[in-house]
Amino acid sequence: MTNTLISARELASRLSDADLVLLDVRWELGRKDGQEHYAAEHIPGAVFVDLDTELSGAAGAHTGRHPLPEPADFQAAARRWGIGADSFVIAYDDSGALAAARAWWLLRHAGFANVAVLDGGLDAWKELGGHLASGTESRAPGVVQLSWGGMPVLEYQELASYSGTLIDSRATARYLGIQEPIDPVAGHIPGARNRPSTDNLDAQARFFSAEQLAAAFAKIAPENLPLAAYCGSGITAAHQVLAAAHAGREAALYPGSWSQYCSFPQSPIATSDEQHRH
Repeated sequence: MTNTLISARELASRLSDADLVLLDVRWELGRKDGQEHYAAEHIPGAVFVDLDTELSGAAGAHTGRHPLPEPADFQAAARRWGIGADSFVIAYDDSGALAAARAWWLLRHAGFANVAVLDGGLDAWKELGGHLASGTESRAPGVVQLSWGGMPVLEYQELASYSGTLIDSRATARYLGIQEPIDPVAGHIPGARNRPSTDNLDAQARFFSAEQLAAAFAKIAPENLPLAAYCGSGITAAHQVLAAAHAGREAALYPGSWSQYCSFPQSPIATSDEQHRH
């Protein structure tokens, strides 16, 4: 059983399994119509997951835009989705797993290992000729018992002394501080290397092979060094963690990410290209 990626063909072969729980995590920054897209068409049996309210906690002054949910709230959500102790969970979206990876990461962080992401998402399912459903679906509540702390996490106060390679997963223009469309301050955490999460995907928005990803990560971060990732608010950095896991490497997530980091006026900011300083 994979606990990183699953193909549309493998999903099709398991679609009628009683223990399968499908999570539709359609979300894009600045948009609130994920549930409408889900209702229009989704993989049969999938339940909609709201990233802003179910995969994130309430934002505060220095939490970042998408803080991690409270463990009790997340367990309640997982049960609402129908997850039980023996469930096999598959998360998908229509944006190259940039949102679905957050659901994968949180379930792993909550001690639930039997979870994978649909490689290629909804488009891969359509290409396979898979059936689509419309409307809203729900499952009988699950009774899963979750924990917390299952995945490595990097906190704001640990950044200054972090000795591993810190990957900035945002677009290069944001990393360099050339443009910042979302957060009030532009730039990046000093010492961070830039590798956008989209570099994990090919032209069909499928993940590169484990071997290709391993080579890409080795290029930016020697294999004997710890690895951590951040983005704007901890969403697409989870995609980086997923890609690293698929390549056989462990990466920590900085959940607060840039939106938390730049909220502290004392945070040092860099705008130069750190790639050429190593």
